Amino acid sequence: MLKKITFFFSHSKQVFPFISTHSYTRQLTSSSYPPNPPSLNTLISSGNLNYALLEMALQGCEMGFRDYDTILNECVSKRAFREGQRVHAHMIKTNYQSPVYLRTRLIVFYTKCERLEDARRVLDEMPERNVVSWTAMISGYSKRGYDSQALNLFVQMLRSGTAPNTFTFATVLTSCTGAFGFDHGSQIHSLIVKCLFESHIYVGSSLLDMYAKAGKIHESRGVFEGLPERDVVSCTAIISGYAQLGLDEEALGLFRRLQREGMTYNYVTYASVLTALSGLAAFEHGRQVHNYVLRYEVPSYVVLQNSLIDMYSKCGNLTYSRRIFDTMSERTVISWNAMLVGYSKHGKGRKVFELFELMKEENKVRPDSITLLAVLSGCSHGGLENRGLEIFDEMMGRIDGVEPTIEHYGCIVDLLGRAGQVEKALEFIKQMPFEPTVAIWGSLLGACRVHLNVDIGEFVGTQLLEIEPENAGNYVILSNLYAAAGKWEDVQRIREMMKEKAVIKEPGRSWTELDQTLHTFYASDRTHPRKEEVFGKVRDLSARFKEAGYVPDLSCVLYDLDEEQKERILLGHSEKLALAFGLINTPEGKPIRVMKNLRICIDCHNFAKFVSMVYEREVSLRDKSRFHHIIRGVCSCGDYW
Repeated sequence: MLKKITFFFSHSKQVFPFISTHSYTRQLTSSSYPPNPPSLNTLISSGNLNYALLEMALQGCEMGFRDYDTILNECVSKRAFREGQRVHAHMIKTNYQSPVYLRTRLIVFYTKCERLEDARRVLDEMPERNVVSWTAMISGYSKRGYDSQALNLFVQMLRSGTAPNTFTFATVLTSCTGAFGFDHGSQIHSLIVKCLFESHIYVGSSLLDMYAKAGKIHESRGVFEGLPERDVVSCTAIISGYAQLGLDEEALGLFRRLQREGMTYNYVTYASVLTALSGLAAFEHGRQVHNYVLRYEVPSYVVLQNSLIDMYSKCGNLTYSRRIFDTMSERTVISWNAMLVGYSKHGKGRKVFELFELMKEENKVRPDSITLLAVLSGCSHGGLENRGLEIFDEMMGRIDGVEPTIEHYGCIVDLLGRAGQVEKALEFIKQMPFEPTVAIWGSLLGACRVHLNVDIGEFVGTQLLEIEPENAGNYVILSNLYAAAGKWEDVQRIREMMKEKAVIKEPGRSWTELDQTLHTFYASDRTHPRKEEVFGKVRDLSARFKEAGYVPDLSCVLYDLDEEQKERILLGHSEKLALAFGLINTPEGKPIRVMKNLRICIDCHNFAKFVSMVYEREVSLRDKSRFHHIIRGVCSCGDYW
């Protein structure tokens, strides 16, 4: 950049002849400029930056610190790159000995204009630097994702003998991300303790955010609890940390505690809380937060509206999601993706396509990789096999400008598997340009379980156990496949392998919300305070439903037992306990919402359909992969999942 400036002045007589000499400049302007020109401050305050630059040229060597500071600050605020270059060039041309402050402002200017190389050149050429100069350059790198450069410069600063201040630490911690981020962050934390800055609000907020993003939520919470005072940034960071790690109940509990302590929040805080409520599918809680946002007129930034769309979608209320989406004055690609994913998870493949076509018609936001992933997933969950394959072919031809990734290939495997084309899915995997991931093999194994393809299931299961021997889910699905095929010896063999490797299966649990309290049930749960009442209700429901045509699907019991024992096990499934609890405690006609951490079994799905039909209730079931909306005994999934 400095070479360009030199070139600029070598041709200055051709471009700006009035800056060749100070005396010549004054003669030139007698007829073209007012005799008493306004001050730089006046020109800047009236928005006349170009006139201010002309006045700078007229003043020549008479320009001083205050004048340069005024005009340079205007260039920074407007991100006026060419104009700022002229100011810098003028300093060089007039041999102005810029103090550290003005050189630092140049660093800030160039980083604001996304010219990091120019900013770094200014820093490197400074005869004297202070902590603000170093921090400005570190901040420029950090904000633009150049983490290694920021960390290297921080080390260089320490070696120069310059002591970091609180802003330096708060800034450099944001670059402690990725594979080695936690190690770097831990070392910086030690230095922070040594410098006695750990309890500073800015440093503490950055520290706890760094630990949370590294998945070290206990360390993050320790820093948070140690802060002598907390602000909205630190509170939001810790709540967001819990929510992003899927620790939704902990995030909600902390939010409630801080509310009681009188902490105020901003729109980012509410977006984080809504993320936690989405994970819990806590509809009443989410609606209460939405009401609070409306009542206190919290600014409806796009990020908050996107979170509301996602929350209502994951709580099973697409009507509310679409209402927010339709009233947005501005939509980002994240807005479109949130709505598309919502329709996809609810099995509304045709709605996915309608919205995708609307997105392309409006042509305001370009579809990205996640957009196409949501559309392909909608085809998979909605049974639209042919349309999904067509879209994938279009992606291969780069029609939408999105190159297929391993996730898109995984969607096609899932689509073929759900459609029962297990052999075709396996061939597709073999021809992929990527090495198949655990998720892709797992998707195919699940399809083998549903469609009872033992041969391919054994092959896929073997692949998974070699790649991920510690994942209990792989053992369970393979065991379920053998059990469904009546191969009990193989079931026993898999269970013995799990014992040998000390692999523990995640217990199935279902929960439902009542008066903003989540009631959780496990299979054959005996811990809930109203367990006897709930079990009694399940038995009564089973007897009544049998009269209406319900037949227990004993294939869902994966043990070699007699039919009576199998039926008893089925009655203890967590989904049935949650449904019974909902029937007991909600008024007639009110919808029942149940969430499950694993995939819902076929028998519980049938049981829920009878709840809807016999009691004339709308039932919403959300498992780990999708929604089931059941009205009058008919499910939105079309019994296809």
